[in-house]
Amino acid sequence: MVMLCAENLTRRFGSRTAVDGLSFTLERGEALGMLGPNGAGKSTTFALLTGMLEAHGGRILFDGQPISPTDPAFRARIGVVFQKPSLDDKLTGRENMKLGAALYGLPGRVANPRIEKFLEMVELTDRADEPVERYSGGMKRRLELARVFLHEPELLILDEPTTGLDIAVSRRIWSKLLELKRESRTALLLTTHDPEEAALCDRIAVLDRGRIIAEGTPSQLAARVGGDVVSIETDEAEPVLADLNARFGVDARLVEGKLVFEQPGAHELLPRIVEALPGRLRSISMRPPTLGDVFVKLTGRSLAQESTKDEAA
Repeated sequence: MVMLCAENLTRRFGSRTAVDGLSFTLERGEALGMLGPNGAGKSTTFALLTGMLEAHGGRILFDGQPISPTDPAFRARIGVVFQKPSLDDKLTGRENMKLGAALYGLPGRVANPRIEKFLEMVELTDRADEPVERYSGGMKRRLELARVFLHEPELLILDEPTTGLDIAVSRRIWSKLLELKRESRTALLLTTHDPEEAALCDRIAVLDRGRIIAEGTPSQLAARVGGDVVSIETDEAEPVLADLNARFGVDARLVEGKLVFEQPGAHELLPRIVEALPGRLRSISMRPPTLGDVFVKLTGRSLAQESTKDEAA
C-alpha cells in the first residue's frame, strides 16, 4: 500500500533547477534510499518533503490525499532526523527526551514509559542523566533517533543519518531503524551518498542533477553493471586506456585517476591484460559491483564528485 507519493516535485534557485520533476512512491513498512553525490538534489528534496522549502511545482500525497508538508496533521504522523544535530547540549539526555515529548504534545503518562523504552532501545539508559555535551557523536545520533520515535511516527524522513559516524555506530543505528521498520511497519525515506548505506534499503532511487536516473532494489541496480569491476592504476592513463579498449573491446573509463571497466568473467581477462601491457601497470584488481559502480556506469562520475557546485538547502 502506497503511503507517500511525490509527483513532479520541482524547486529552483534562480536559474538553476535543484529538483527537476521528481516523482516516487513509498509503501508502508518500506525503506527507500535516495542515493546521489553532493549537489544531486537530495537535501533540497528533504527540505521539500519536510516543509522547510516550498515547491515550485508538483505535489505530495499521503495515503492518497494531497497534503502540504507544513500541515500539522501531516507533521504529527512523521518523524524527521536532520543531518546536523538538533539537541540541547546543556540538557541531559532524558531532559532532551522530555522536551521532545512536550513538543509532540504527549502527556506525561504516555511520554514517560516511552522515554524509558526508547532510551533502552538505543542503549543510553545508563547515560541518560548526563549532559548531552558529554556525549560522543554516535551517542547524540542515537538520542536523536530515540527522541523522534517518541510519538511513534508512521514515516521517518532522514537526511544522511550516519554521516560522520564510525562503522560500528552506523551499524547499531541501522539495526535500530530496521528493527522499527520490521516491528512497527514504519516507512523510512533517507538521503545518502553512501552506497553501503543505500544497500540496506528495500529500494533505491539514484539521483543526479535533481532527477531520478534509475530505481530498483539493490540487486536490480547492481545487475545493470554487467560483470565484475576491473580497476587499473597506471602512469600512462590515456595511452593505456586507448590500448585496453582497442585490444580487448572493453569500455574502460578514467574515474578518479583509475581506469575502470566492467567485464563478465573478468578473472580470465586479467592475466591477458598484464601480459599484453608489461611494465605499464602499477596495479590491477577486480571485485563484484557496488551501487557506487552503478552510479559511475550511469553518469561517468563517481559519488565522490559533486553534481553541481552549489546545492542549496
